[in-house]
Amino acid sequence: MNYKHLLYFWTVARLGGVVKAGEHLHVTPQTVSGQIQLLEEAFGRPLFEKKGRKLAMTETGELAYRYAQDIFSLGSELEQVMRLPPGTRRPAELRVGIADAVPKMVASRLMEPALTGPQPFKVICREWKLDSLLAELAVHRLDLVLSDRPLPPALSVNAYNHRLGGASVGFYAVPSVAKGLKGRFPANLDGAPLLMPSSESAMGVRLAQWLGKHKLQPRVVGEFDDSAMVKTLGQQGHGVFTAPMVLDEQMRTQYGARLLGEASDLIEDFFVITVERRLTHPGVLAITEAARQGLFAGWQQ
Repeated sequence: MNYKHLLYFWTVARLGGVVKAGEHLHVTPQTVSGQIQLLEEAFGRPLFEKKGRKLAMTETGELAYRYAQDIFSLGSELEQVMRLPPGTRRPAELRVGIADAVPKMVASRLMEPALTGPQPFKVICREWKLDSLLAELAVHRLDLVLSDRPLPPALSVNAYNHRLGGASVGFYAVPSVAKGLKGRFPANLDGAPLLMPSSESAMGVRLAQWLGKHKLQPRVVGEFDDSAMVKTLGQQGHGVFTAPMVLDEQMRTQYGARLLGEASDLIEDFFVITVERRLTHPGVLAITEAARQGLFAGWQQ
Protein backbone atom coordinates (compact mmCIF):
# COMPACT_ATOMS: atom_id res chain seq x y z
CA MET A 1 0.00 0.00 0.00
CA ASN A 2 1.25 3.47 -0.90
CA TYR A 3 0.92 5.69 2.18
CA LYS A 4 0.96 8.81 0.03
CA HIS A 5 -2.27 7.60 -1.57
CA LEU A 6 -3.67 6.98 1.92
CA LEU A 7 -2.71 10.53 2.96
CA TYR A 8 -4.62 11.98 -0.01
CA PHE A 9 -7.68 9.89 0.87
CA TRP A 10 -7.49 10.85 4.55
CA THR A 11 -7.21 14.55 3.68
CA VAL A 12 -10.27 14.42 1.39
CA ALA A 13 -12.29 12.59 4.06
CA ARG A 14 -11.16 15.00 6.76
CA LEU A 15 -11.72 18.23 4.82
CA GLY A 16 -14.85 17.07 3.01
CA GLY A 17 -13.88 17.47 -0.63
CA VAL A 18 -11.29 17.03 -3.36
CA VAL A 19 -10.85 20.76 -4.03
CA LYS A 20 -10.20 21.60 -0.36
CA ALA A 21 -7.80 18.66 -0.09
CA GLY A 22 -5.92 19.84 -3.18
CA GLU A 23 -5.56 23.34 -1.71
CA HIS A 24 -4.32 21.89 1.58
CA LEU A 25 -1.82 19.57 -0.13
CA HIS A 26 -0.82 22.18 -2.76
CA VAL A 27 -1.70 19.92 -5.69
CA THR A 28 -4.46 19.96 -8.31
CA PRO A 29 -7.84 18.29 -7.68
CA GLN A 30 -7.07 15.96 -10.60
CA THR A 31 -3.92 14.75 -8.81
CA VAL A 32 -5.91 14.09 -5.63
CA SER A 33 -8.59 12.15 -7.53
CA GLY A 34 -5.94 10.11 -9.35
CA GLN A 35 -4.17 9.15 -6.13
CA ILE A 36 -7.43 8.06 -4.50
CA GLN A 37 -8.34 5.99 -7.56
CA LEU A 38 -5.01 4.16 -7.25
CA LEU A 39 -5.75 3.45 -3.58
CA GLU A 40 -9.21 2.13 -4.46
CA GLU A 41 -7.63 -0.15 -7.06
CA ALA A 42 -5.18 -1.44 -4.44
CA PHE A 43 -8.06 -2.17 -2.03
CA GLY A 44 -10.36 -3.49 -4.74
CA ARG A 45 -13.26 -1.48 -3.30
CA PRO A 46 -14.58 2.10 -3.68
CA LEU A 47 -13.86 4.51 -0.83
CA PHE A 48 -16.26 7.28 -1.83
CA GLU A 49 -19.64 7.53 -3.52
CA LYS A 50 -21.47 10.56 -4.87
CA LYS A 51 -24.55 11.75 -2.99
CA GLY A 52 -25.92 14.68 -4.92
CA ARG A 53 -23.09 17.15 -5.35
CA LYS A 54 -21.13 15.82 -2.38
CA LEU A 55 -18.77 12.93 -1.78
CA ALA A 56 -19.65 10.48 0.98
CA MET A 57 -17.50 7.68 2.32
CA THR A 58 -18.61 4.12 1.66
CA GLU A 59 -18.54 1.54 4.45
CA THR A 60 -15.04 0.60 3.25
CA GLY A 61 -14.09 4.28 3.30
CA GLU A 62 -15.29 4.66 6.90
CA LEU A 63 -13.16 1.68 7.94
CA ALA A 64 -10.11 2.94 6.04
CA TYR A 65 -10.56 6.42 7.53
CA ARG A 66 -10.45 5.08 11.11
CA TYR A 67 -7.21 3.25 10.39
CA ALA A 68 -5.78 6.30 8.61
CA GLN A 69 -6.61 8.42 11.66
CA ASP A 70 -4.53 6.11 13.83
CA ILE A 71 -1.67 5.89 11.33
CA PHE A 72 -1.23 9.63 10.90
CA SER A 73 -1.83 10.29 14.59
CA LEU A 74 1.02 7.89 15.36
CA GLY A 75 3.17 9.63 12.75
CA SER A 76 2.56 12.99 14.42
CA GLU A 77 3.30 11.47 17.82
CA LEU A 78 6.57 9.99 16.51
CA GLU A 79 7.58 13.43 15.29
CA GLN A 80 6.86 14.94 18.73
CA VAL A 81 8.75 12.17 20.56
CA MET A 82 11.82 12.64 18.36
CA ARG A 83 11.91 16.31 19.38
CA LEU A 84 12.00 15.49 23.10
CA PRO A 85 15.38 15.74 24.90
CA PRO A 86 17.15 12.34 25.10
CA GLY A 87 15.99 10.31 28.08
CA THR A 88 12.62 12.09 28.35
CA ARG A 89 9.80 9.64 28.97
CA ARG A 90 6.65 10.22 26.96
CA PRO A 91 3.32 9.89 28.83
CA ALA A 92 1.49 6.60 28.53
CA GLU A 93 -1.68 6.59 26.45
CA LEU A 94 -5.18 5.93 27.71
CA ARG A 95 -7.64 5.33 24.86
CA VAL A 96 -11.17 6.03 26.03
CA GLY A 97 -14.46 5.55 24.26
CA ILE A 98 -17.36 7.62 25.58
CA ALA A 99 -20.90 6.55 24.69
CA ASP A 100 -22.78 9.56 23.34
CA ALA A 101 -25.52 9.19 25.98
CA VAL A 102 -23.08 9.86 28.86
CA PRO A 103 -23.41 13.49 30.07
CA LYS A 104 -20.32 15.47 29.09
CA MET A 105 -19.93 16.87 32.61
CA VAL A 106 -19.93 13.38 34.11
CA ALA A 107 -17.46 12.15 31.49
CA SER A 108 -15.07 15.07 32.09
CA ARG A 109 -15.11 14.51 35.86
CA LEU A 110 -14.54 10.79 35.41
CA MET A 111 -11.55 11.49 33.14
CA GLU A 112 -9.92 14.01 35.48
CA PRO A 113 -7.92 11.49 37.59
CA ALA A 114 -6.23 10.17 34.45
CA LEU A 115 -5.18 13.70 33.47
CA THR A 116 -4.07 15.04 36.84
CA GLY A 117 -3.08 12.00 38.91
CA PRO A 118 0.41 10.94 40.06
CA GLN A 119 0.84 9.21 36.69
CA PRO A 120 -0.78 11.53 34.12
CA PHE A 121 -1.81 9.93 30.83
CA LYS A 122 -2.16 11.21 27.32
CA VAL A 123 -5.90 10.65 26.99
CA ILE A 124 -7.26 9.88 23.53
CA CYS A 125 -11.06 10.10 23.46
CA ARG A 126 -13.56 8.78 20.95
CA GLU A 127 -17.26 9.62 21.30
CA TRP A 128 -19.63 7.34 19.41
CA LYS A 129 -22.57 4.98 19.62
CA LEU A 130 -22.05 2.26 22.23
CA ASP A 131 -22.10 -0.68 19.80
CA SER A 132 -19.45 0.98 17.58
CA LEU A 133 -17.23 1.69 20.58
CA LEU A 134 -17.55 -1.90 21.77
CA ALA A 135 -16.41 -3.10 18.35
CA GLU A 136 -13.30 -0.91 18.74
CA LEU A 137 -12.77 -2.25 22.27
CA ALA A 138 -12.97 -5.83 21.03
CA VAL A 139 -9.99 -5.32 18.70
CA HIS A 140 -8.03 -3.48 21.44
CA ARG A 141 -8.23 -0.06 19.81
CA LEU A 142 -9.68 1.26 23.09
CA ASP A 143 -8.69 0.59 26.71
CA LEU A 144 -12.15 1.24 28.13
CA VAL A 145 -15.62 2.44 27.25
CA LEU A 146 -17.60 4.78 29.51
CA SER A 147 -21.30 3.98 29.27
CA ASP A 148 -24.65 4.67 30.91
CA ARG A 149 -25.60 0.98 30.58
CA PRO A 150 -23.86 -2.37 30.84
CA LEU A 151 -22.68 -4.44 27.90
CA PRO A 152 -25.80 -5.45 25.92
CA PRO A 153 -26.20 -9.25 26.18
CA ALA A 154 -27.07 -9.51 22.46
CA LEU A 155 -23.58 -8.32 21.44
CA SER A 156 -20.99 -11.08 21.09
CA VAL A 157 -18.13 -9.03 22.56
CA ASN A 158 -15.78 -10.62 25.07
CA ALA A 159 -15.81 -7.78 27.60
CA TYR A 160 -16.78 -7.10 31.22
CA ASN A 161 -18.88 -4.52 33.06
CA HIS A 162 -17.46 -2.57 36.01
CA ARG A 163 -20.11 -0.41 37.66
CA LEU A 164 -18.80 2.98 38.76
CA GLY A 165 -21.91 4.03 40.62
CA GLY A 166 -25.26 5.66 40.15
CA ALA A 167 -27.15 8.76 41.23
CA SER A 168 -30.77 9.74 41.49
CA VAL A 169 -32.05 12.09 38.80
CA GLY A 170 -33.02 15.72 39.27
CA PHE A 171 -35.49 17.68 37.15
CA TYR A 172 -34.38 21.23 36.34
CA ALA A 173 -35.78 24.33 34.68
CA VAL A 174 -34.69 27.95 34.32
CA PRO A 175 -36.89 30.45 36.24
CA SER A 176 -38.88 31.50 33.14
CA VAL A 177 -40.02 27.89 32.66
CA ALA A 178 -40.32 27.00 36.35
CA LYS A 179 -42.76 29.81 37.12
CA GLY A 180 -45.22 28.45 34.53
CA LEU A 181 -45.44 25.06 36.24
CA LYS A 182 -48.28 24.43 38.66
CA GLY A 183 -48.38 22.22 41.75
CA ARG A 184 -45.69 20.29 43.57
CA PHE A 185 -43.15 17.87 42.15
CA PRO A 186 -43.69 15.50 40.40
CA ALA A 187 -47.29 16.54 39.57
CA ASN A 188 -45.97 19.81 38.12
CA LEU A 189 -44.38 17.82 35.26
CA ASP A 190 -47.83 16.88 33.88
CA GLY A 191 -48.24 18.94 30.70
CA ALA A 192 -44.85 20.62 31.19
CA PRO A 193 -42.49 21.05 28.20
CA LEU A 194 -39.87 18.30 28.54
CA LEU A 195 -36.52 17.83 26.78
CA MET A 196 -36.12 14.04 26.67
CA PRO A 197 -32.99 11.94 26.29
CA SER A 198 -33.03 9.69 23.23
CA SER A 199 -35.54 6.84 23.47
CA GLU A 200 -32.68 4.50 22.50
CA SER A 201 -30.58 5.51 25.52
CA ALA A 202 -30.77 3.77 28.90
CA MET A 203 -31.86 7.03 30.54
CA GLY A 204 -34.52 7.64 27.88
CA VAL A 205 -36.05 4.21 28.52
CA ARG A 206 -35.95 4.60 32.31
CA LEU A 207 -37.41 8.12 32.20
CA ALA A 208 -40.32 7.00 29.99
CA GLN A 209 -41.02 4.14 32.42
CA TRP A 210 -40.82 6.52 35.41
CA LEU A 211 -43.29 8.95 33.82
CA GLY A 212 -45.68 6.07 33.14
CA LYS A 213 -45.34 4.78 36.70
CA HIS A 214 -46.30 8.22 38.08
CA LYS A 215 -49.06 8.68 35.46
CA LEU A 216 -47.45 11.86 34.11
CA GLN A 217 -47.86 13.13 30.56
CA PRO A 218 -45.47 16.00 29.87
CA ARG A 219 -45.36 17.72 26.48
CA VAL A 220 -42.21 16.26 24.91
CA VAL A 221 -40.47 19.07 23.02
CA GLY A 222 -37.92 16.71 21.47
CA GLU A 223 -35.59 13.74 21.99
CA PHE A 224 -31.81 14.19 21.88
CA ASP A 225 -28.75 11.93 21.79
CA ASP A 226 -26.48 14.72 23.03
CA SER A 227 -27.00 15.50 26.72
CA ALA A 228 -25.07 18.77 26.36
CA MET A 229 -27.60 19.89 23.72
CA VAL A 230 -30.45 19.12 26.13
CA LYS A 231 -28.91 21.30 28.83
CA THR A 232 -28.20 24.15 26.41
CA LEU A 233 -31.80 24.10 25.18
CA GLY A 234 -32.96 23.94 28.79
CA GLN A 235 -30.80 26.96 29.61
CA GLN A 236 -32.45 28.81 26.71
CA GLY A 237 -35.86 28.18 28.24
CA HIS A 238 -37.18 25.49 25.90
CA GLY A 239 -38.25 23.09 28.62
CA VAL A 240 -37.58 21.00 31.71
CA PHE A 241 -34.50 18.76 31.57
CA THR A 242 -32.89 16.09 33.71
CA ALA A 243 -29.40 15.59 35.13
CA PRO A 244 -27.89 13.19 37.68
CA MET A 245 -27.87 14.79 41.14
CA VAL A 246 -24.07 14.58 41.29
CA LEU A 247 -24.17 17.57 38.89
CA ASP A 248 -26.63 19.61 40.96
CA GLU A 249 -24.20 22.44 41.68
CA GLN A 250 -23.24 22.82 38.00
CA MET A 251 -26.89 22.85 36.93
CA ARG A 252 -27.57 25.76 39.29
CA THR A 253 -24.41 27.79 38.68
CA GLN A 254 -23.52 27.09 35.05
CA TYR A 255 -27.02 26.80 33.61
CA GLY A 256 -28.92 29.05 36.04
CA ALA A 257 -31.51 26.31 36.57
CA ARG A 258 -33.69 25.54 39.57
CA LEU A 259 -34.13 22.04 40.97
CA LEU A 260 -37.83 21.24 40.56
CA GLY A 261 -37.46 17.96 42.39
CA GLU A 262 -35.38 14.83 42.87
CA ALA A 263 -36.66 11.47 41.65
CA SER A 264 -35.14 9.12 44.21
CA ASP A 265 -36.68 6.13 42.40
CA LEU A 266 -35.06 7.04 39.07
CA ILE A 267 -31.37 6.14 39.03
CA GLU A 268 -28.82 6.93 36.34
CA ASP A 269 -25.99 4.36 36.35
CA PHE A 270 -22.51 4.59 34.87
CA PHE A 271 -20.17 1.79 33.84
CA VAL A 272 -16.67 1.18 32.62
CA ILE A 273 -16.54 -1.66 30.07
CA THR A 274 -13.17 -3.33 29.46
CA VAL A 275 -11.76 -6.56 28.04
CA GLU A 276 -10.24 -7.19 31.47
CA ARG A 277 -12.23 -9.15 34.06
CA ARG A 278 -9.86 -7.88 36.74
CA LEU A 279 -8.75 -4.29 36.17
CA THR A 280 -4.98 -3.82 35.88
CA HIS A 281 -4.46 -0.82 33.56
CA PRO A 282 -3.33 2.04 35.86
CA GLY A 283 -5.37 4.61 33.94
CA VAL A 284 -8.56 2.56 34.16
CA LEU A 285 -7.92 1.92 37.86
CA ALA A 286 -7.43 5.66 38.49
CA ILE A 287 -10.82 6.42 36.89
CA THR A 288 -12.76 3.64 38.62
CA GLU A 289 -11.30 4.22 42.09
CA ALA A 290 -11.81 8.00 41.94
CA ALA A 291 -15.41 7.53 40.75
CA ARG A 292 -16.32 5.09 43.51
CA GLN A 293 -14.53 6.98 46.28
CA GLY A 294 -15.29 10.49 45.02
CA LEU A 295 -17.96 11.37 42.45
CA PHE A 296 -20.38 8.55 43.35
CA ALA A 297 -19.24 7.95 46.95
CA GLY A 298 -22.48 9.21 48.49
CA TRP A 299 -24.71 7.65 45.85
CA GLN A 300 -23.82 3.98 45.85
CA GLN A 301 -26.93 1.84 45.47
